[in-house]
Amino acid sequence: MSPLAFRVLGPLQVHGPDGPLRLPPGRQEVILAALLLETNRVVSTNHLVDLIWEDNPPETARTQVQICVSRLRKLLAGADGEVSITTRPPGYVLHTDAGNVDAALFTGLVLRARRLRERGELDRAVRLLRDAVTLWQGDCLSGLDSGPLANKARQLNEERLTAVELRIQLELELGRYDGLVGELQRLTHEHPLREKLRGQLIQALYWSGRQAEALEAFRTARRFLAEELGLEPSRELRELEAAILAGRLPAPAAPAPVRVPADRTEEETAGTEPEEDPGPAAAPPPPEALRQDAVPHQLPAAVADFVSDAGQLAALEEALTGRPGRTTVGLAAITGKPGTGKSTLAVHAAHMLSETGFPDGQLYCDLRGTTGTPATPEEVLGRFLRALGIPGQLIPESLDERAEMYRTRLASRRVLVVLDDAAGEGQVLPLLPGSRGCAVLVTGRARLTALPGAHRVELDVLAEDRALELLSRIVGRERVAGEAAAAEALVRTVGRLPLALRIVAARLAARPHWTLASMVQRLANERHRLDELAHGEMTMRASLSLTYEGLAPEDRRLLRLLSMAQAPTLPSWLAGALLDDHRPFPSDLMEPLVDVQMLDVAGVERTGGFRYRFHEIIRVYAREQLAAHHTPEARQEALARMAGGWMHLAQQAHRKVYGGDFTVLHGDAPRWEPPASYTDEVLADPLAWLDAEQASLCGMVEHTADAGLHDLSWDLATSLVTLFEVRGHYDLWEQTHLSALAAVRKAGNLRGTAAIRASLGSLYMSRNQFDTARQALNSALDVFQALDEPMGEALCRRDMALIARTSGDDAGALELYRRSLADFDRAGDVVGRAIVLTQSAHIRMRQGEITEAQKQLDEALDIYEGVGYTGGRARTLRRVGQLLLEQGRSDLAVLTFTEVLELCRDSGDVIGEGHLLRDLGHAFVIMGRPDRARDFYDRAVAAREGVMDFGGGALARLDLARLLDAEPGRSRELLVPAVEVFRERRMGRELAEAERLLATGC
Repeated sequence: MSPLAFRVLGPLQVHGPDGPLRLPPGRQEVILAALLLETNRVVSTNHLVDLIWEDNPPETARTQVQICVSRLRKLLAGADGEVSITTRPPGYVLHTDAGNVDAALFTGLVLRARRLRERGELDRAVRLLRDAVTLWQGDCLSGLDSGPLANKARQLNEERLTAVELRIQLELELGRYDGLVGELQRLTHEHPLREKLRGQLIQALYWSGRQAEALEAFRTARRFLAEELGLEPSRELRELEAAILAGRLPAPAAPAPVRVPADRTEEETAGTEPEEDPGPAAAPPPPEALRQDAVPHQLPAAVADFVSDAGQLAALEEALTGRPGRTTVGLAAITGKPGTGKSTLAVHAAHMLSETGFPDGQLYCDLRGTTGTPATPEEVLGRFLRALGIPGQLIPESLDERAEMYRTRLASRRVLVVLDDAAGEGQVLPLLPGSRGCAVLVTGRARLTALPGAHRVELDVLAEDRALELLSRIVGRERVAGEAAAAEALVRTVGRLPLALRIVAARLAARPHWTLASMVQRLANERHRLDELAHGEMTMRASLSLTYEGLAPEDRRLLRLLSMAQAPTLPSWLAGALLDDHRPFPSDLMEPLVDVQMLDVAGVERTGGFRYRFHEIIRVYAREQLAAHHTPEARQEALARMAGGWMHLAQQAHRKVYGGDFTVLHGDAPRWEPPASYTDEVLADPLAWLDAEQASLCGMVEHTADAGLHDLSWDLATSLVTLFEVRGHYDLWEQTHLSALAAVRKAGNLRGTAAIRASLGSLYMSRNQFDTARQALNSALDVFQALDEPMGEALCRRDMALIARTSGDDAGALELYRRSLADFDRAGDVVGRAIVLTQSAHIRMRQGEITEAQKQLDEALDIYEGVGYTGGRARTLRRVGQLLLEQGRSDLAVLTFTEVLELCRDSGDVIGEGHLLRDLGHAFVIMGRPDRARDFYDRAVAAREGVMDFGGGALARLDLARLLDAEPGRSRELLVPAVEVFRERRMGRELAEAERLLATGC
């Protein structure tokens, strides 16, 4: 009796000895098709139920499947006893020679053709591929109504087209160009989105001598892709066009044949092709050769003291076990920096889901992605296939064939695959099953964003409560409760990193006589912290080393150098400075470190650029590597470039505020320039940038001072006065300058020493510490005169004049202003000239020289408007308002003061705001409106003392007390603190008046 022949490559058909068998339409067809697609393999009853009813099976679904199977058995048994359907948990198996099923014949022919191609036997491979394609009589299982089954049919349809593309490629390699053109034109019309076919058409046309048509075929493809998808052609198609235009398109070449040694035994050459044409495809091994009952359970042991996050576990369960209507494999990726517990979470989740969600087994493999020898997909598939019951001698060699066998083996099973420590998506993609019943859980330090449809869980450090819970579970709750403060400090010291916390907790558990506080003390020394984070096989250093060693050499170098930065967050241009790389988008240098979680993205700048930061333990590790791999000279050079970048930006910020390099001294240390576009964007509001980077800039002053880069240290410190002066950051002004002063003194840098002393003189003067200011300014002036430094002399004399003016020595002040003006002119500093004109105009006003004062103020305003210095314009307009008061034009003076007050508020000039509030108080006193004056004096006291300017606050208190004759209690409350300030700062005139008012009030 002839065997039955089954056809699924087209409409479902069964042919017996007497012709076609009539199949009852509907459920029996669906079940038979499913069993045929998995010939000699188990198809679960649940899978058959899903195929027939999808998401809404009736309660009798399993019974109805059993009835359908029973009827199919009778139908097939009556035609051919060699075909049978047997029950095998969890479903059924259709047993027949695989050569009786056209899909298996097709797969076998394609497989043999691929092997022939590898051996260089292209002509025979072409013939087999033609035979394979002729088995098709339409789309797979056409006319069958089953959505889930249609997915498998689409997969086979895709394999048919892939076989056609392979056969055409082989014929191109054989030089059969002319005969392929017509077929390829038809195929590209039928399948317009398959770029491989379009590329083959272009090659066939070109090598047929039809170059113009080849180029037109490319343009047709480009137009179609642009109109339909909005995409450009693939890189391969674009390279074909470029090669044709350049006249350098190589002819398609066959791969080098794989030769079989002549002395191989019959056993060794089993499965290779005979010399004659092999004819029909041989059937695959019978089912007896395979261990059908192999159910792998490869998961490592779960951690008993795991601290779970219920939300994460619920999300993983949903992603892996399936949402209603899902048609693809469940896929989840757990990523995070070293030591965050990725593998622990994955194994815990896998064990949780193994029995209920994946009864057909769990596969596990450490992909060794962070080692120097990551597992290859071929290696992993070989292990998995053996675990699934495939004997080693039957496992094919090529990756594609192993992947096909793996997907086929898992098609009707519910198996969870755990892929731990993946290097990247390329390592994972070949390991994904094709069945929606399976799921894959991947871990890796790279973010794995190219895994299609994956649910992503990015682990960070533990929340403090979960970190304390983990500590309690390992060392004991009583110990943690007994040293609660030390426990919290310990958690903070290791940055709440799970692995680091687990290590220190294990050490404490092993040494019950140690206190938690002693562990905190041992970890306090940064140089030895990683030595302390080791216990048995667990070491933080080893964990970080795996990722570090997997980086490219230049990325490792950047990680080491970045550890020198002491800023709380790192702008992207730092990478360019440290590597001396002037690319326009330096964030590209940072991103490889972000990808493997050695850096975190901390935020976004106003320019759209990213800010980065280290986890503290990763920074400690990077500093270890820095010391081991870079000489002190190399570290110094990199630090100088980093500091030079900050210096360049601070200098540009000053220029934007002042309209140029005015009223400031600079050193000769080289600058490092970040990309010009970045500088322009980030300094669109220079004071806002200085505010935002205040901590980084001040830290860099101290860093360079400590490192002996004295020229950069003093230059950056004095440049930051642009910010300190406007915002009233007097403490930072002093702190940075004292650090820089120590560095320049140690280096014997006279110019730098004088610059810092002169700037400190300005600070002390702003605090009304006039004696200290005079000493600093006189010592700086002596050095500047010896060095013939006109800018330095001008700055010193300007501030000394202001002290003289404040002390009532108008004549001395005017002489100093005259000499300062000459110095600024000699230095070519027009803004310095305008400042002197504005300040000296105040004396002219007091002396009644109104016309001269107005002339000086007008010239200053012209200068400020010419260079665009808004702050200088505001100060000069303030003097204009004071001049208007002297002239009795109080209403106009108030309008002017109000305008300047708004300018100060817009620019954040809190010192100027305090001055203007006091000026408005004076104006309303003159106008005879004491209530309004009191309001402004009150606000002036709050503004000045709010920025710790107690000298300015004391002056406003004195103004307010003058108005409170009828309120002696309130007056005394104002004057007592003011007297202390006047006495401390030796402000004799103000002290005398305050004491007089106190005595009068008593």
